[in-house]
This record gives sequence, C-alpha cells and structure tokens, in this order.
Amino acid sequence: MNTLIHTNHLEDTYQIIGNCPLFENIKTEELKTLLSCMNSYKKNYESDEYIFFTGSEINYVGIVLSGSLEILKEDLAGSRHILDFLGPSDIFAEGIACTKKHVSPVTVRTKESSSVLFIPFEKIIKTCSNSCNFHIQLIKNMMMLLGEKNYTMNQKMELLILKGMREKLASYLLLESNKHKSLTFQIVPNRNELAEYLNVSRTSMCRELARMKDLGILDYYQHSFKILSVDKLKDCLLEE
Repeated sequence: MNTLIHTNHLEDTYQIIGNCPLFENIKTEELKTLLSCMNSYKKNYESDEYIFFTGSEINYVGIVLSGSLEILKEDLAGSRHILDFLGPSDIFAEGIACTKKHVSPVTVRTKESSSVLFIPFEKIIKTCSNSCNFHIQLIKNMMMLLGEKNYTMNQKMELLILKGMREKLASYLLLESNKHKSLTFQIVPNRNELAEYLNVSRTSMCRELARMKDLGILDYYQHSFKILSVDKLKDCLLEE
C-alpha cells in the first residue's frame, strides 16, 4: 500500500525537486511556497507497485523523489514494451495531463521502493491569486518540458527503427553519454530491461556487448558503462 505525505515533510528532498527541469530558475525558498500553493503531495510506493494503468484519467504530473520507475506500453495481446526509465528528479505524466481527455496510453510502475511527488496539472498552468513571478517561470518551464518530451520520443522512435544490434546499442549508449555529459555513466535498466527497451534478444544483446568490449569500443560492469572510443562507437552507426 502507498502512503501519502504532506509537502511540509519534504525538507530532505528539496534538492532533488529543485533538480527537476520543471523548477529551473526557481529558488529553494520560492519552491517551498510554490509547492504549498499548488497543493502538491507525496506518496511512497513498494517495489513493483503500479502508479497508474493504461486508460487511467491523469490530471497531475509526477516527480520521482527516490527509487526508480518504468513506463510500459502494452498491446492487445498482452505483450509489454518498456518505453522509458525514470529516476530521482525525473518528471512524468505531463504530456498526458495536458491532453483534452487526460487518458493515459501507458502504464507506470515502480522498479523498487520509490517515492513520488504529485502536483495537480491545473495548479501548474494557472497562476495563483498572488501572481508570483516564480509561478510564471513554472509555466515557461512546463512549455519547455513538453517540447523536450516530444524530442525525446522522436529519438526513441529513431532508435527502434535501427535494424542492427550494434547500431541500436551504439545509439543508446551515445544518447546516455550525452545525457550524463560524461563518457562514464550508469544506466537504469538491467540487461533484461535494456533488451526489452531496445526490442531485441537479451542473449544476442549481451553477446554483442561482449564483442564491442573486446574491440576496445567500451567497457562495462553491471549498470556502469565507459565509452573507450567515441569515434569507434560512432562508426558502429555507419555499419550495414
């Protein structure tokens, strides 16, 4: 069962919330006022607990405070496909909440014990009676986030269109490297989840990763990856 916690008890997580792009250029003291103004609330979840299902009506956005989540797409046959992974400071459901019907096309569940901050979407897009400047900044940030989410979805589509195993892995790792702004980084998914995300065979994927390691393209251990040669990794995208 999840538990609800009022935002008065968020002192230890303001830094995580502040790192969310939704609150860019908003100071901590302003953030505290803003969260109270928007009737935000926090919920704790156990591992493998569903936050919402496909078809649910969503009128809020969620921000991961701790743990990790996965976004799933299920077809009529019951098969699932992982669309994305979320960790602390990541935001979700904003693209659903701003649609006309607010109906979710995806399912969101936890990968481990997690806590999530929820904010009613209407409270984000409408300024409060005080017309505070930082609320106007919040609306600007939301517009930017919606654009960024659309861009990310296009990247995901391009990734799935790629046919070669090495091409898919190279593209994914280059995107993760850019995301972390480092050649050394950790990915959220385990090997099974990564294979599902890339829509490939886990066995074939692990075999290809081993080959890329032997070729001096990259190194890895569990969730940690290090790109040894950016040029060689980019060359993988040109292979037929």
